[in-house]
Amino acid sequence: MLRFRAVLFDFFGTLTHSVQRGAAHGTIAELLGCSTEALVEVLDGSFYERASGFFGDAESTMRWVCAQVGVRPSDAAVRAAVASRHRAVRADTRLRPEAVPVLATLRRRGVRTGLVSDCTHELPAFLPQLAVAPLLDAQVFSVQVGRCKPDAALYLAACHRLGRAPADCLYVGDGGSQELTGAERVGLRAFRLAAPDLAGHMVFNADDGWDGPELACLTDVLDLLEPVAVG
Repeated sequence: MLRFRAVLFDFFGTLTHSVQRGAAHGTIAELLGCSTEALVEVLDGSFYERASGFFGDAESTMRWVCAQVGVRPSDAAVRAAVASRHRAVRADTRLRPEAVPVLATLRRRGVRTGLVSDCTHELPAFLPQLAVAPLLDAQVFSVQVGRCKPDAALYLAACHRLGRAPADCLYVGDGGSQELTGAERVGLRAFRLAAPDLAGHMVFNADDGWDGPELACLTDVLDLLEPVAVG
């Protein structure tokens, strides 16, 4: 077993099941007065700009999306679309059943835990309501940091908040955003979660060339780590 003092987790596709945009996203397009296909095309093409907070808050970002789609909805419609998107992203988010037990076990073993996520404004808003929230000692969101993985700033921010050096930290993720190679580049040890459901996961800039270690399920993290002294 390995001796690490902290584990950093990706969120979507790692602490959650694989993610695909559900039917609720169609409501956003209806509110804005555009087709779902046009909306999705803009969302896919602008993920990293939106996830880095480049366009401002959620409402400003939605207005930018509208401009790209070519619609000019009312202020009320934009606000309704922002609220609808929050609900849609939340509906697409299903925690893995092992996420809470794994985090709780790590805490009992004296291993600190952190979250490093490429995300837009919705996740920081609803994460406090999820069962994993009180079990995460640090939470780093790209939309708040202004950078996306594999930028070193996200990993280093998480390590700093945990009070741990990168060499003392393990990183676990599905491999989106080149996150595994990014983690190793700053000195963390990275493992790719290769759960079967991830074959259908919505992912951008995947770590396709990753030839490092893999985990078949999230619970396998526990088999890697031995307890450490708390402190």
